[in-house]
Amino acid sequence: MATDVTDETFQTAVIERSADVTVVIDLWAPWCGPCRTLGPVLEQVVEEAGDQFELVKVNIDDNPQVAAAFRVQSIPAVFAVRDKAVVDGFIGALPEAQVRDWVANLGAVQSEADQLVAAGDEVSLRQALELEPDHTAAIVGLAELLVDKGDDPSKEEALGLLARIPESPETRRVAALARTGADVNPDAFEDKLAELLPQVKTDEKARQEFIDLLDLMGVDDPRTAEYRRRLSAALF
Repeated sequence: MATDVTDETFQTAVIERSADVTVVIDLWAPWCGPCRTLGPVLEQVVEEAGDQFELVKVNIDDNPQVAAAFRVQSIPAVFAVRDKAVVDGFIGALPEAQVRDWVANLGAVQSEADQLVAAGDEVSLRQALELEPDHTAAIVGLAELLVDKGDDPSKEEALGLLARIPESPETRRVAALARTGADVNPDAFEDKLAELLPQVKTDEKARQEFIDLLDLMGVDDPRTAEYRRRLSAALF
């Protein structure tokens, strides 16, 4: 049985939960015919795949922050999140056989790189990337460790690593930390956003900092949607 996830519960139900299981996210809307076709197939396949997977559904009409975080252009859109990183996904109502193949690949036996990523230390993560240079979880994990070091060369390396893989809410969060500083004070977000807002249309650096702060706030913060609306109004 799929769990309905909202903007408010996404961080806990998807990002944090993905440390224990692979979370499959079904982005859909009630008006979407292909979504109604894919939904039952996805539920059956994920349920049969066992307890290493969990399926969640996000109605993008009711939860625009999640939709914006994944930059959804078409639905149904399905993503798999493991260890707080997007590891795979597809767009459209695939036939059941292809859905089964997709889920089976997600549950394949862990590679040596996967095992190194599970260790989580810098040496292991670098070894994982030597084996699989585009390993998403290894890149995100190593980038976050580098940002935590706090020095400029480490932050630059982190941004270079993240540029090698497709964007996701988690990659944007870590990149935002690299650009703004891992010690940024969440209590000061609103004051800083208010300060930056008049500059975003003409100052690219201010615009990027504004977007970075929104990524750090995350889709589950109720202020994020409001400040995204203010950004759009200021730009257009």
